[in-house]
Amino acid sequence: MPELRGLVPAYYLSIGLMKTSIPRFLRYLQVERNASELTIKSYREDFEALLEYLTEAFGHEPSPSEITPIDLRGYVGALHEAGYAKASVSRRLASLRSFFRFAQREELVDSNPAKPLRNPRRDRKLPHFLSTDEIGQLLDAPPADIPLGLRDRAILETMYSAGLRVSEAVGVNEEDLDFEQGLVRVRGKGKRERLSPLGSFAVRAMKHWLRKRELSPKEPQNGTAPVFVNKFGRRLTTRSVGRMLEKHLKQTGLDTRTTPHTLRHSFATHLLDRGADIRSVQELLGHKSLVTTQIYTHVSTAGLREAYEKAHPRAR
Repeated sequence: MPELRGLVPAYYLSIGLMKTSIPRFLRYLQVERNASELTIKSYREDFEALLEYLTEAFGHEPSPSEITPIDLRGYVGALHEAGYAKASVSRRLASLRSFFRFAQREELVDSNPAKPLRNPRRDRKLPHFLSTDEIGQLLDAPPADIPLGLRDRAILETMYSAGLRVSEAVGVNEEDLDFEQGLVRVRGKGKRERLSPLGSFAVRAMKHWLRKRELSPKEPQNGTAPVFVNKFGRRLTTRSVGRMLEKHLKQTGLDTRTTPHTLRHSFATHLLDRGADIRSVQELLGHKSLVTTQIYTHVSTAGLREAYEKAHPRAR
């Protein structure tokens, strides 16, 4: 009704449009981009916070077409003032850019107001890793005389041997293992698959666990046979691995900052420390970009610098 448009402010006609376009965007991520449930949940929380801020700033719920780069800069400033980490701000900016690209495609906006915004310069945080001696202590901690101890040894050895993310480790099925070649097929981020080598310690620990596991009842799980299961025969969760690791950390007295991902950090750091080529480490980790892998060169350099300063008579 065009006569109404001339009498009523435009935003009243578009009330709810931002609120309705967000679920459409989340469905698009789920269906067309095959995004994980965790990603969808993060995006939903991001947009709830954004909508609350914009509604307060505008005095009404804006439509996507009303939002300008200045409005989004104000939102980013509010995030900084609230003490959000630079990485969190960058992630929220990425979600905004993605949403407004979708809005352009759906002809909700003419241009992307998030495009001019720049990510904050991130502080390079060196990843926490364990020394080879500490890794040895951790891998020897699970008892070798009970089934769950053998399982814990097998999963810790596998994660360190292949540099796996915890989600990749718990997702391994029997058909993914090739003991003869010393390989495991891994499903990484974005459902990308790669073959990762397994060292002799990991292969031995895995074989010990599988022999013991065969004596326990297993539940069929969608035609797959998960390697790492709980006492009920169901696939281990990432949270279960975290709790298991905490238990062994207390037992050994190792640094409590250690998480399942620390094993992956330690894997990469130890390889580079011993002369592995960074491109090879990138492939082993399943990183899409070499930039992601380069943080481990900083870790190795920091270690070299510390050794130099301790040993060289004229270093200081």
